[in-house]
Amino acid sequence: MAKVSIIVPTYNVEQYLTQCMESIVGQTLKELEIICVNDGSTDGSLGILRKYEQKDDRVIVIDKKNEGYGCAMNDGLDRATGEYIGIVEPDDFVDLHMYEDLYNIAKEKDLDIVKADFYRFICNKKGEFLKTYEALSKDGTGYNMVIDPKENDGIFRYILNTWSGIYRRSFIEKYHIRHNTTPGASFQDNGFWFQTFCLAKRVYFVNRPYYMNRRDNPNSSVKSRKKVYCMNEEYRFIHDFLDRHPELKPYFIKVYSMQRFRNYFTTYNRIDRKFRKEYLKTMSEELREADRKNELDQKYFTPFEWKKIVKIMKDPSSAGVWMAVSTSARRMKQSIRNLRRVVNGKRI
Repeated sequence: MAKVSIIVPTYNVEQYLTQCMESIVGQTLKELEIICVNDGSTDGSLGILRKYEQKDDRVIVIDKKNEGYGCAMNDGLDRATGEYIGIVEPDDFVDLHMYEDLYNIAKEKDLDIVKADFYRFICNKKGEFLKTYEALSKDGTGYNMVIDPKENDGIFRYILNTWSGIYRRSFIEKYHIRHNTTPGASFQDNGFWFQTFCLAKRVYFVNRPYYMNRRDNPNSSVKSRKKVYCMNEEYRFIHDFLDRHPELKPYFIKVYSMQRFRNYFTTYNRIDRKFRKEYLKTMSEELREADRKNELDQKYFTPFEWKKIVKIMKDPSSAGVWMAVSTSARRMKQSIRNLRRVVNGKRI
């Protein structure tokens, strides 16, 4: 049995795929199972994967019709046989020591999940990588200790993703944790990490970066302005999960709402302006419903976030104008603060 099964959900990424695969097959941990799910790519991605399959017997290629990210990931999970499961997006790449280091920690600490810090990066015209360190915990707490999410829901405030760590496969299979499979949807990693955090008992965070997350792929879902309500669909999927697990709901419904509406705010800023009025109206309806169900708690939001929530619930038509003015003012204040920072050891 492989120590780690790495799933690579692949769709039209021939430009980046070789770099991704080289970082996986070159891992210092050799006992790997590398499951590449080709989700109906129409470019040269399948050919690249087949070449790796031919020269490395650890590589398994699943070639299927295009059904979306959630289905591709679930096919990979169904096929996996490793002790732990890792995920690498095909336009990203990883440090060569990532899986050996994380596996050793997971075994030593008997973990359901171990996650590490990461880099976001872009590649400029000269081919240089410009990277930014992303700490999962912004205040530096929570690292290098075993955490039960039911006893510390503060970890839901961390930068959360599916790909910067590994998951015990027996834990994933015990609860049959899978991705949402809504056709054409995006952000389907949200439902997966939320389920894992709700059900896990032993979670561990490492304050060292291993994963390189690309932010300059124009085909990434975060660049799409067409999929206006995909985030809403994903959080309905998560709510359904909590409804099916009433024993978990008291622990996690408030942090669910925190994540849900924070992501809605991000979606509002991402989508085309012509959709924003309609989106605020939908957000207002969902906020009022959550409030009626006692699923909102002010303590989980910043003061500015709570002001937005109150205004959107009360009058979504005017909330958009207020949000635009307030955001501009906050950005101006931040710019002034930046100007006051130390430059060459002196204040300006």
